[in-house]
Amino acid sequence: MSDIKKWDVEDEKFWESTGKGIANRNLWISIPSLLVGFAVWILWSMVTVQMINAGFPFKPVELFTLSAISGLTGATLRIPSSFFIRIAGGRNTIVFTTALLIIPALFTGIALQDKNTPLWVFQILAFLCGFGGGNFASSMSNISFFFPKRMQGLALGLNAGLGNFGVTTMQIVVPLVMTFSLFGALGGDGIPLVQASGSLIGKSAAGAITYIQNAGFVWLLLLVPLAFIGWFGMNNILTPEVSPHIGSPLAAMSKITGMLMIGFVTAAAGLYLILPAPIGLGAPGWAKWFILAGIIAATVFLMKLIPGEIKPNLQRQFKIFGNKHTWIMSIIYTMTFGSFIGYSAGFALAIKVIFGFTHTVGADGSMTNALNPNGPSALMYAWMGPFIGALIRPVGGWVADKVGGAKVTQIVSVVMIAAALGVAYYMKSAYQSATPEQYFMPFFILFLVLFAASGIGNGSTFRTIAIVFPKEQAGPVLGWTSAVAAYGAFIIPQVFGEQIKAATPENALYGFAIFYAVCLLLNWWYYLGPKAEYDNP
Repeated sequence: MSDIKKWDVEDEKFWESTGKGIANRNLWISIPSLLVGFAVWILWSMVTVQMINAGFPFKPVELFTLSAISGLTGATLRIPSSFFIRIAGGRNTIVFTTALLIIPALFTGIALQDKNTPLWVFQILAFLCGFGGGNFASSMSNISFFFPKRMQGLALGLNAGLGNFGVTTMQIVVPLVMTFSLFGALGGDGIPLVQASGSLIGKSAAGAITYIQNAGFVWLLLLVPLAFIGWFGMNNILTPEVSPHIGSPLAAMSKITGMLMIGFVTAAAGLYLILPAPIGLGAPGWAKWFILAGIIAATVFLMKLIPGEIKPNLQRQFKIFGNKHTWIMSIIYTMTFGSFIGYSAGFALAIKVIFGFTHTVGADGSMTNALNPNGPSALMYAWMGPFIGALIRPVGGWVADKVGGAKVTQIVSVVMIAAALGVAYYMKSAYQSATPEQYFMPFFILFLVLFAASGIGNGSTFRTIAIVFPKEQAGPVLGWTSAVAAYGAFIIPQVFGEQIKAATPENALYGFAIFYAVCLLLNWWYYLGPKAEYDNP
């Protein structure tokens, strides 16, 4: 039976007799669905590296833009997605949003078959890959209703951590499937490499064939069966607290579509202002912060204008915006998840651009870049950071359940400040060197520390949210904070691209370290210090 009308997991007897089995089944279907969502969302972080290796005629700054577009769209779609469960039901939401990923996966594969495909086509496909980013908010909100408060840290950590494992899965699978004709004649011909390329199974020399289109096609093997498994295995909880009036599945999916369109419209408007000509207006770099705030405000405003039965349901959930802790946790969660997803989106291309080329400053101050034959393979190393960050996240949730979320977050903040400053030092040294590869290993190790700390902090912030907010609000708050934090997937690649163009990549990490210091102070003041409103939640 897909619809549940009685649900009280805080009742120990109900949990043991009925709730636990249903909750675990929904969790273990949710995890792979979310995993593929992340894989499709962050796809461009690896595809862009191979586009350089295959000789696609685009500049590095333009390729960073693809990851940024997908990041901004996915973050914006999380805003409406935060409220899907109440108006559409858990099963209906997860199944439909997972099935939508088939669209960008299929057409990305088709577009990558031809190096002459124009940039604007890839930008549209990156825009559609935002579906995968939006799915996190609804997935987390849904799972929060299935488990009692005492298990929120671990359950949400598993859903998010193993779901985020989609980033690592993608970064391992994509380089692998690009090395052979996975789909035979159905997958199209390969493209010769103009630069050496790496994967987990070794290096391919220039002249070897890459089947770069498999980076999109491979996810169809999971998306189609997952849609069916979700439909027959997941549940809608039809209680007043969770999803009281969802209507038929078709009606529920229509509501989801309408709300997603709001996110697409505001994201498109923001991208038009930010992206350079001929795609957009090319607003100056400092303006992007105000544009992002405008996107968030416009999305919420347009959602408030939705008429009919959706409006009272949304108004009830919008009460979270009157709670200052919604905004505090949005900032702190951006430090953890925003860093994880932003670094995941930009890490591979940063390795390629900073260490894959030599950078020589001339007497006139101009910088000359040349291919570095001793540079590390971005495709061989980039997966390790997201792997560690995702794998350690449930541990962060589990430890936070034992010792308190705010205490764990405080330690994480200190580690991230120190690691960011260290990464900045080695980035600066590499970018000013004719032999940048000598600085790669300390840069890489410190980046792994950043990923690990962000993953642990992800788990600890889930615990804090579950304790600070009442049950009905905790789900939407989880979705909302994840939406704000997900803009890291836009900001970090965009800032990396801007600072690399300015030949000062270290400035990006200096800025991030300052932000982490602000988060450390907020966490101490509100959750650990003598005037804390909640004691180490």
